[in-house]
Amino acid sequence: DVPRYLQRLQLQATPSATLAGLAELQQRHNAHVPFETLTCLLRDAVPIDLDSVQRKLLHAQRGGYCFELNGAFLALLQALGFDAHPLSARVLLSAGDGELTPRTHLLIRVRLDDEDWLVDTGFGSLTPTVPLRLRETAVQDTPHERYRLQRLDNGDFLLAASSGDDWRSLYRFDLASPAAADNEVGNWYVCTHPHSSFPGELRASLTGPNWRRTIGSGNYTEYRHGQTPQKRALRDVADVRQVLQDRFGVRLPDDARLDPAIAGWLQRWQSAAS
Repeated sequence: DVPRYLQRLQLQATPSATLAGLAELQQRHNAHVPFETLTCLLRDAVPIDLDSVQRKLLHAQRGGYCFELNGAFLALLQALGFDAHPLSARVLLSAGDGELTPRTHLLIRVRLDDEDWLVDTGFGSLTPTVPLRLRETAVQDTPHERYRLQRLDNGDFLLAASSGDDWRSLYRFDLASPAAADNEVGNWYVCTHPHSSFPGELRASLTGPNWRRTIGSGNYTEYRHGQTPQKRALRDVADVRQVLQDRFGVRLPDDARLDPAIAGWLQRWQSAAS
C-alpha cells in the first residue's frame, strides 16, 4: 500500500528513484516508524509476511524490528523503482571475539548508477540514518554516528559505528540475498529461541534530524548531537506507556497481557540496578 506508506512517512509526493530520494526515504523512516519490540515483550511470534507487516506498521501505527522494518522498506523501495535486494547479517554487538553468530539481521542493498549502497532502517539505536557506500573503506560521516565498512579476509563486509573515539562492530554480511525461508528461520530464532535476547524484552528507538530516543534496560534516553545523553529510569507502567505513545508515536495494542508484561520487565531491570 504505497500511498498509505508514504503517508506514514509524512511525504506529500513520491521521492524519485535517486540517491537523494533514497536518503529522504531512509531518514523519514527512521524518524516516523520506530524500532520497537512489544510483540517480543509479550513473547508472541512475529509474523513477517508482507500483509502482516503492513497491517502492523501502516494500519495499527506500530513499529517493529529488522525483519519487519527492513522487509517493508525493501518492498516500498522496489515498488518505487529502486534496484533493491535483501541481505542478511550476523550481529556482533554482544558477540565474543571470534564467535560465529547466526544470521539474524535483515538489511538492504540498493544499486544506483553502478554503485552499491547499504541501507538499514531496523538496527535500533545504532541504525545508520543515510545510505552508506558499500565499497567505501574510509570513515563515512552521517548526521548521527560515523560508520566504517571493512572487507574481511573471507570476502565478508563488517560494519562498525562510532560516536567518539571507540568503534563498535555492529554486524558482518556478504552480498548473497537470503531466500524468504532463510528470513523465516532467522526471524523465528530472534523472537522465540531461548538464547535470543529479544523474548520478554522491551526495546525502542526513533531517530530524527539531530536526536535519537531509545528505551532499553529499564531506561529512557535522549541523545542530541554534541550534548550529554539525557537518561532516566522508567518509573512504572504508566510512565512506559506514556513514553511509548508520546516520544515514539506507538499506538499501544489493546492486549490485557501488556501492562503485566511491562511491569515484569521493569521489575527485572529495577532489581538488577539495586
